[in-house]
Amino acid sequence: MSESERANSAPGGSKQRTGVWLVGGRGAISTCVVYGWHGLTQGLVPSTGLVTAADPLAGLPYRPLSEFVLGGAEVRAGDLGAPAAELMRENVLPENLVAACSSEAAAYDARVAPGLLDAADVGLPDMLPEAARRGALGPREQIAAVLDDLRRFQAESECDRLVVVYLASTEAAHEPQADWESLEAFEAALDAGRSQPASVLYAYAAFQAGAAFVNFTPNRGASPRALQELALERGLPHCGNDGKTGETLMKTALAPMFAHRALKVLSWAGYNMLGNRDGQVLSDPLHRESKVRNKDVVLRELLPNDDLHSHVAIDYVPSLGDWKTAMDFVHFEGFFGAKMSLQFTWAGSDSALAAPLVIDLVRLADLALSRGESGLLAHTASFFKSPLSGGTHDFHAQSAALASYAKRVLAESR
Repeated sequence: MSESERANSAPGGSKQRTGVWLVGGRGAISTCVVYGWHGLTQGLVPSTGLVTAADPLAGLPYRPLSEFVLGGAEVRAGDLGAPAAELMRENVLPENLVAACSSEAAAYDARVAPGLLDAADVGLPDMLPEAARRGALGPREQIAAVLDDLRRFQAESECDRLVVVYLASTEAAHEPQADWESLEAFEAALDAGRSQPASVLYAYAAFQAGAAFVNFTPNRGASPRALQELALERGLPHCGNDGKTGETLMKTALAPMFAHRALKVLSWAGYNMLGNRDGQVLSDPLHRESKVRNKDVVLRELLPNDDLHSHVAIDYVPSLGDWKTAMDFVHFEGFFGAKMSLQFTWAGSDSALAAPLVIDLVRLADLALSRGESGLLAHTASFFKSPLSGGTHDFHAQSAALASYAKRVLAESR
């Protein structure tokens, strides 16, 4: 038996592979993840932007990227060809990469199932009829449908581990519910047929399926106490919320500078323009609320000024496509009360920034599964605007914590 065959074989004949289930499976981020993943395995793209490919994380005992199988769920009609073509037109995805990975993309498309539509979005155009049907079901039936999809995918892909990544569009804001305070109360709510956000149901189904769960969105996901209790009960790792890729990344890197230099920030105003489907979804005030909340709260924690004025605005600008632009104005006070300012513009491809981080988080979640880690993965805080594990929002301190985790794992694996 060859070395590669031994690596892909486990006792009992089951494959040593990890299944990756992308919720929002044909969105721009998922599209970049799929092509980027296969591009990396074939040596067609460099690892730029991939934290797990840089020291000190590069040496961790990850499963090889070639031993992962990608599948997912999507609520909209179509296939991967449409978002890939759009991303090529916008100079995000290289045409030669899309052509080289066409068979892998087709195989992935065949593994994408109808998603679970959030109740607030039932009736929107271009939705798959089956996704709309599922959106109208009771919560127990919705969970059963997702569980069936996950178990079928894992069985057909012959995977011994599973990671579910939530990449769907931002949901309408949901206030905390009493039903979320304990697993017992949540189970009773499900039995009573009380509706739940789709992201929460996906997290519940993921844990029931024995999967790790990564929430890259501002949606509730596994944040309710009940879901965190379930993850610990099942011995499963999870992390989130809301991937930190642009303006908030800049805030968490720059705000500590003002604090460390004892400069008083008086006002910090940010204006964001997005052009992809996320921007379209966020043009609705109910969907925008949770996103804005996560982008603003970091400054309150990092800057020691109770009178700080901060403001975040998000506008949908269709012509931008996948490119997002953030313009920030920072008004601060120095010695003698002299008032000064910092102004910056951040422009980047939303999906090209997010995709490598998603790959990083899948690798870290899968590593946690292999090591028997459970509960919140606190070392992943640097990837999120609102890390579930709490702690500081200081990007430099978060990155140091990730490096410390890597050094500890490396020491333990020697």
